Amino acid sequence: MKAPVIFNAIASTLVLAFVLYSCKSNLAEAQKLDLSVTPIQVVDTMLLINSDNGRLKMRIESGRMEVYEYDTLSYNYFPEGIRVFGYNIDNGLLETTIVADEARHDKYAHGGNDVWSAYGNVVVTNILKREKIETDTLYWDAKNKEIWTDCYVRLSSGDGVMQGYGMRSDEMARNSILLKPFDNEFFVSSDSTKVVIDTLNFIGPLQKK
Repeated sequence: MKAPVIFNAIASTLVLAFVLYSCKSNLAEAQKLDLSVTPIQVVDTMLLINSDNGRLKMRIESGRMEVYEYDTLSYNYFPEGIRVFGYNIDNGLLETTIVADEARHDKYAHGGNDVWSAYGNVVVTNILKREKIETDTLYWDAKNKEIWTDCYVRLSSGDGVMQGYGMRSDEMARNSILLKPFDNEFFVSSDSTKVVIDTLNFIGPLQKK
């Protein structure tokens, strides 16, 4: 009658040993990970909605978001690009879009401000004013509601085109200022920035690559 007890004890010991071995093995593998380049979370087809008193204020879309937490670093990275849609809070119309090949959201950068960085073929379009900003790098301070860059910038409107280095604007790109314009570089462009808006002021969903 003691055999089953002994057998159960042996089986329990083997199971415990296996669990401990598995835990140690997994711990060893986890310790090999470089968290500075390894995301702790990955989200495919991300959609972020920001509203104010029930009114749609902003929509952010991306095909992939990677979350990084390492030491004092805390940021989200968007390797497949990002699309931002800003809505006029007064009339609900889509007013501004931002498109870029890559983006990063630093939660504690620049003195604690909520800062987004966009890289590669960055295009900011104010649809209601029919104006467009093209650059390679753009920073968006969500806390102070402004966008800026120190890189080459091309500003287009119905009146023409200006080029130079450095730009500052409110986050809706309503009042863009070119900091270092090229001399005598204002000219009328035939293709310019004409944007056709349908009656619903609608731009479709993010197309997955």
